[in-house]
Amino acid sequence: GLAWTETGGSVILIESAVMEGSGNVSYTGNLGDIMQESAQTALAYLRSNAPAFGIENIDWKKKDIHIHVPEGAVPKDGPSAGITLALSLCSALTGRKVDASYAMTGEMTLHGNVLPIGGVREKVLAAKRLGIKKLILPEDNKSDVDELGDWIKSGMKIHYVSKMSTVFQLALK
Repeated sequence: GLAWTETGGSVILIESAVMEGSGNVSYTGNLGDIMQESAQTALAYLRSNAPAFGIENIDWKKKDIHIHVPEGAVPKDGPSAGITLALSLCSALTGRKVDASYAMTGEMTLHGNVLPIGGVREKVLAAKRLGIKKLILPEDNKSDVDELGDWIKSGMKIHYVSKMSTVFQLALK
């Protein structure tokens, strides 16, 4: 996922695991309240659309879900990891792999809409600096990207999305 920090943009890894348990969801990696709410929204979206993902037979009362964002000493918060959290959770629940050549950012709703986020310039620059060639960004942030210099965007394929279904089509193998 793409993140904004006080020192600029960065790329963060989000991990999800599903295991036998008793219906608990846990978070590690120093996640703030809003980021935890984004994870809850992502999970609720997946559960409410279970047949579309082939997870309708999961007994949620017998599964635990763990979400971890490494670099635990660094606080993380905000809604812009929503689409990345949903993708990570979907991968863990279905066994489908995420195409790691993508970086992404975007808030999501319970109905699978992708909402605009802040810090676009910093996030795109972080991706460029790290050699990431494929980005998934909210459709409503296209004008923010259009304002960036061509040198920043050159060599990058930027996919603009308004629905989670497109995120899954692009980044799940």
